[in-house]
Amino acid sequence: MSTTPPPRPAPSGVRPAHPERTAEDGASGWLRALGPRGRRAFAGAFGGYALDSYDYFTLPLSMVALSAYFGLSKGQTGLFTTVTLVVSAVGGAVAGVVADRVGRVRALMITVITYAVFTVACGFAPDYETLLVFRALQGLGFGGEWAVGAILVAEYASARHRGRTLGAVQSSWAVGWALAAVVYTLVFSFVGDDLAWRVMFWTGALPALLVVWLRRRVHDAPTATAAREQDPARGSFAAIFRPGRNGTPGLLRTTVFASLLSTGVQGGYYTLATWVPTYLKSERGLSVVGTGGYLTFLISGAFLGYLTGGHLTDRLGRRTNIWLFALLSAVCVLAYANIPHGADTLLLVLGFPLGFCMSAIFSGFGSYLSELYPTAVRGTGQGFTYNTGRAVGAVFPTLVGFLADSWGVGGALVFGALGYGLAALALLGLPETRGRELA
Repeated sequence: MSTTPPPRPAPSGVRPAHPERTAEDGASGWLRALGPRGRRAFAGAFGGYALDSYDYFTLPLSMVALSAYFGLSKGQTGLFTTVTLVVSAVGGAVAGVVADRVGRVRALMITVITYAVFTVACGFAPDYETLLVFRALQGLGFGGEWAVGAILVAEYASARHRGRTLGAVQSSWAVGWALAAVVYTLVFSFVGDDLAWRVMFWTGALPALLVVWLRRRVHDAPTATAAREQDPARGSFAAIFRPGRNGTPGLLRTTVFASLLSTGVQGGYYTLATWVPTYLKSERGLSVVGTGGYLTFLISGAFLGYLTGGHLTDRLGRRTNIWLFALLSAVCVLAYANIPHGADTLLLVLGFPLGFCMSAIFSGFGSYLSELYPTAVRGTGQGFTYNTGRAVGAVFPTLVGFLADSWGVGGALVFGALGYGLAALALLGLPETRGRELA
């Protein structure tokens, strides 16, 4: 008979010295928690959004060259961004409905093909008007890709890690931006400006390769698919605008305030994303290589901002994270736009916190908007609110373009700070959703 005494239970309230770790613990626990199918969905959404970003930035990076080629004013060049983002609202809303009715992966493939085809078409545009039309049509796919990809991954992610998981997807925007900056530096260094901007658009064919992989390897989350297909109201615009009645909560309030939140954040972001390259070249006098170097700091800050913001949105909550970085982004914009001429080192250094803050605020969007809507209308609600924000926020870059003629691009960039103030106010009408389970 053993004389070893049985183990004594730990006193009440005392935690074990070595608590049992689960698969979801650790720095990469969020990735393991997705499972094999969820990780493939993550890879598809990450790649789609990175290439979406790449195709978007072919225009801002080529803006100076094509403006000279067509003899455009700053207001006309700003209109490129506005038209892209306004049409993206239509594309995003439609893609959201399609995602709710036929599935997330099918909708994702449609959006990727659309933005790839019309980005390439931009490279063949013979005049300003044609280029404006092709850029608008590119916005149809550009608008839908993020919302659909974010929902696809959100429905695989656990409530515990959803913020950082979607933050990691969001970080792919910086990856695509960096790739575009590298290609821009190479193309414009070896090809004359009159042809280089066309070559930039032609490289937008890359996303077509992703579609082949998506079709074979990525599938919708089974539980969410079952819940969506059983609801007759799936993909209904009327449902996201229905007010509460007889004690039953509706979605109208959520849709209005989520749209305002998205408008503020994206108005500030696209003001900077559109005009900073032009600001660096035309007002700070930087060369192509110099502009690429300064953008490296901005983009590096953006990449780390997405990852950090995703972690903080799980730790602090969705609303607190957005409030924090709305304030910091506004401060950084004001500081960056008022750096005195000759202080190029300070311009370089401040690019990092500017990119960090204006990207960290986005990290919670994928999880927050997904958690605000039920499964049957998650694509519709997220697609509409996110892309309505893009469309209304698109007014900001155009206003900066027109104001730049009298204020200078640097002075007009300050206008973007107003968007972050609007975002902070919009949060007053929305609930906290951290920890909410999705079907």
